[in-house]
Amino acid sequence: MKKTIKFSKLFGVMVVVSCALVISGIVGLFTKGINFGIDFQAGFIEKVRFAPSAFILTYSGEKNIQVAQNSQGIDITVISVDTENKVISFKYTDYPTVGQFIEAVQQQIEGVKAKKMLAKADTPLQSVFITSETSRVTAEPFRAHYIPDQIQAIDADEVRHALASVPSVSVQQVGEARDRTFQIRLPDNGTYTNANAELRALINTALVSAYEADNFAVLSTDFVGSRFSGSLARQAVLLVIGALFLIFIYALVRFRWTFALGAVLALVHDVLIMITFIVWTQMEFNSTTIAAILTIVGYSINDTVVVFDRIRENIRLNPKLALVDVLDLAQTEVLSRTIITTVTTMLAAISLYAFTSGSMKDFALALLVGMTSGVYSTIYIAGACITFFSGKKRAGELGLGTEKKAPIPEITV
Repeated sequence: MKKTIKFSKLFGVMVVVSCALVISGIVGLFTKGINFGIDFQAGFIEKVRFAPSAFILTYSGEKNIQVAQNSQGIDITVISVDTENKVISFKYTDYPTVGQFIEAVQQQIEGVKAKKMLAKADTPLQSVFITSETSRVTAEPFRAHYIPDQIQAIDADEVRHALASVPSVSVQQVGEARDRTFQIRLPDNGTYTNANAELRALINTALVSAYEADNFAVLSTDFVGSRFSGSLARQAVLLVIGALFLIFIYALVRFRWTFALGAVLALVHDVLIMITFIVWTQMEFNSTTIAAILTIVGYSINDTVVVFDRIRENIRLNPKLALVDVLDLAQTEVLSRTIITTVTTMLAAISLYAFTSGSMKDFALALLVGMTSGVYSTIYIAGACITFFSGKKRAGELGLGTEKKAPIPEITV
């Protein structure tokens, strides 16, 4: 017979530890604050990649010239009001080098000229990349960048130094040296007339001054207004509260109010522990973080319900045992199941953390913290709450799991 682990002896100690962690999170909230992402903070965000320009094109005609890149090559669409749109494809197999591509473009599309070719003519065309921010060829310089065989790695500290003249700017590095990109975020403090354009100009002016326009590419930009960010924050809070309320109703119907309250307090504990971790590590708090919190809420309640089911079963089998003994017995019986499911899920999260970057890496790290907290809260926080709120010495006095089942009627033929 498996020896029962006396988890209940540590209920008081673990509750004190949890309170200390939550209090430290509250202190960190006032001293360090939360590193809100662009989702919850009004401002401008720009994603850049440092790579030299391969060539610069200009267009002097009246038509609309759009450039798009895919795995097969580069497509140029000529859009005209009077005639049908014309798509000209320059496949990598037909035009393997930058020199061949430039020559073909100037021959086939009237008005398009190569203002400057910075890469060597034999540079592979596949090394060129075109961003969504610069997909239209006009009289203004159209820059296409490329990744050379040897590229000087730039880190986040260098970019921060280049943007030192821009107040309150933050820089996040994503990826390895060859594929490295930088996410630059600048909050809107409400003093700008045209915040989107002015914040963009502040960042790009500083980057051009430090690196020149030919040496970096703007991959994407995004701007979130104060009204939208505030609305999103309120919706996120309501989403978490709504999930906790529905879980309380479910546990109330399936078990009893003390169990439901214990389950919800354990989930609130998990959310607060995750927020404490986010505060002290200054992990970016964005919509991905909300997804991680909701994932942990669902994962933790599943673990808690399994334990509660076993508690109810043991109350039915051992109504004369003390309530804490029944809790210890139930948690001991499901401990191996809890460890196995948690470890296997953690392996997936560790893989996600090891082989991804950016917001997905933060998502995986938040999952790891949340799963650890979930196991801990199911055993100690939920159990301590049931013991405290029930106030019963004997398990059978709860009236849970001891209901007599109606006899099955005999059928005679």
